[in-house]
Amino acid sequence: MKTKDTLIAATAAAIIGLLAFVWLSPAGIGEAPELKLYPLDNRPLTLQQFQGKPVLVTFWATSCTGCIKEIPHLIELRNKFTPRGFEIIAIAMKYDPPSHVTELVKRRQLPYIVTMDIDGSASRAFGDIQLTPTSFLISAEGRIVMKKIGDLDMDSLKTKIETMLSTKQAAL
Repeated sequence: MKTKDTLIAATAAAIIGLLAFVWLSPAGIGEAPELKLYPLDNRPLTLQQFQGKPVLVTFWATSCTGCIKEIPHLIELRNKFTPRGFEIIAIAMKYDPPSHVTELVKRRQLPYIVTMDIDGSASRAFGDIQLTPTSFLISAEGRIVMKKIGDLDMDSLKTKIETMLSTKQAAL
């Protein structure tokens, strides 16, 4: 019986170690998906257009209190880092009425890119997102280096973005 328990514990530890390695790996979690987006100005863009820049992609909804609470922090990130080559793309969930999204963007004067996930394809491309906010930090090389469901840890995020931008600048 003890051998079975030891084998189960060793297997669990190996799986946890592998997951931790993948999660913390400098190469990132995986490639960012290829995806076409439609900002509110109807000028289509792709995620690949941002290759060479770190990008924060955040799935949100106008009915999500955590998402609304994050808006001032996202504006601060945008104002601080966009001049250095950072971008934010906010993707409104499929169930969010376009009129609500448009009204909130105008009322809050959101300075970052806001898109609608009209058919749910963006959500599916990122692993079938169901909960908001869900955010992904994508490296300049197009790798997902962070996934966060729920409120962002802004201090940690700022540090990661600063590191990415400093590394990018040093490479130039």
